[in-house]
Amino acid sequence: MPIESLVMSESPRVDGEDAEHVRMLAESGAAMPPILVHLPSRRVIDGMHRLRAAMLRGEEEIEARFFHGTEADVFVLSVAANIRNGLPLSQKDRVAAAERIFVGHPEWSDRMVALVVGLSAKRVGALRREGAGHVLQPAVRIGRDGRARPVDGAAGRERAAKLLASDPDASLRKIARAAGISPATVADVRDRIHRGEDPVPARRAAKPGRPRADEGLEVCGTAPEDAPAKVISNLTAVVERLRRDPSLRHTDAGRTLLRMFDACQAVVRDEEAIKKGLPPHRLDLMAELSHACAQVLRSFAGELRELRSSQPPEDPPGSGLSLASRGRRAALAPKVKRSA
Repeated sequence: MPIESLVMSESPRVDGEDAEHVRMLAESGAAMPPILVHLPSRRVIDGMHRLRAAMLRGEEEIEARFFHGTEADVFVLSVAANIRNGLPLSQKDRVAAAERIFVGHPEWSDRMVALVVGLSAKRVGALRREGAGHVLQPAVRIGRDGRARPVDGAAGRERAAKLLASDPDASLRKIARAAGISPATVADVRDRIHRGEDPVPARRAAKPGRPRADEGLEVCGTAPEDAPAKVISNLTAVVERLRRDPSLRHTDAGRTLLRMFDACQAVVRDEEAIKKGLPPHRLDLMAELSHACAQVLRSFAGELRELRSSQPPEDPPGSGLSLASRGRRAALAPKVKRSA
């Protein structure tokens, strides 16, 4: 398309284009990939260095691909494209881009913004907190998976507690949808109420690299801050007790879960060795996959609790019910005559 018809849009680069990089592209003589242009406005989204190089060569036309989206998405796409292609954005450029996205898309989660600008979610969260006074923050944020989640988990837990009080027979999923939290969190709220505890856990400072205690992530009743020694001890004891149960050992469903628990136990036990053995270029993907698996398991845990609550009560292990008393109970049961 004609170069003169293009509009030089605002670049995500704070200091503008790199003149030396433009000169290198122009002198190379090599064919350059097409630039990306917003078709309705003819604004250049990605490829300003290539455009400047073509102009320096004296060319009048340049190959282009078109984007048909909205103006609001042009800057975001420009940042994302510059992260992946050509001369990478500097740290200062990425920080400035994140701060601008907070204004244009305040509903995006830290992880979502981090994906676009190429910073860590932790750094993005710190930047958001620093500028939170300038931008009205929504009650929910949209994550990378497109799902909306409440910013304040305590508010969702309090809503769930009220809903459980008004409708004790409602399913976990129904309460979760109404309260805007996960079924696993609803199950935790219900269990806390049954124990006479506050539905919102007391907030505790999380150790670096560990989930917060108030997120409801526990392993066999042990908070993440107690890892690894106490978690390994409790997890090993519970897994071994389950492994001795024939109803699990001799069923496909039971063996599947036992294998999963074995894998979890191995990660807890050998975490440092596993981390050191992973290839650096796969760390981001492995982290996201681990997070997704954790989400699946939390949801599965909530469904198990819901399934258990819908079944008739049984004599719990260790309840003290002796064989003799079970025999007396059986003797009191109505006798059924057998036909010959």
